[in-house]
Amino acid sequence: MNLIDDAVKSGKSALNEHEAKRFLAGFGVPVSRETLVPDEAGALKAAREIGYPVVLKAAGEKLQHKTEVGAIALNLKSEAEVRDEARRLLAIPGCEALLVQEMVKGDRELVCGLTRDVQFGPCVMFGLGGIFTELIDDVVFRVAPVTTSEALMMMDDIRMAKVLKPFRGQPAVDREALARIIVALGKIGCECGNVREIDMNPIKIRADGSPVAVDALVALRKTAAVHS
Repeated sequence: MNLIDDAVKSGKSALNEHEAKRFLAGFGVPVSRETLVPDEAGALKAAREIGYPVVLKAAGEKLQHKTEVGAIALNLKSEAEVRDEARRLLAIPGCEALLVQEMVKGDRELVCGLTRDVQFGPCVMFGLGGIFTELIDDVVFRVAPVTTSEALMMMDDIRMAKVLKPFRGQPAVDREALARIIVALGKIGCECGNVREIDMNPIKIRADGSPVAVDALVALRKTAAVHS
């Protein structure tokens, strides 16, 4: 919670991606293995430690929509590729550091999030993720807090619910693990008044069916909430 409170007091509008994942991991959300580094040398060292292939991202408070500004480099397989992309990303306006992340393989992508409705208060969102989230618009909402049984029902309510079943020789999605993510978002919505919005897109499904958040946005209130 101190991470959120300190960010609000310092006037930040959002956590950077690495901070967002640290915050979410504190509530039990599985996140990708990654390291935040200041420069090219740090990126090379982190890539060796994590193991190739890796993802390299420009990190910064204002870089909330990285794909739109070319701030992500996927599937880097060598030091030369990491070196070249590190130099390119560091030149992007707003880049404050580099995020070196494991390259999570998996064809299925989901989205989970939290929003605050004027009438209903904190609401949890779940649906089909990836680049087609807005185009397909296959998402459902529940008012927080969300129970495990409600989270499981949300999975059945999307039109493409069959994506959670065995897929292309891979096992079904671990629904219990996915439910824990949804329940955690509801808990954050009820307990952390300074969190305005959360967007985890995509949540990738590993080959064993387990979900992992590979990208995360945590937007903050401009002023501290009266009630948390």
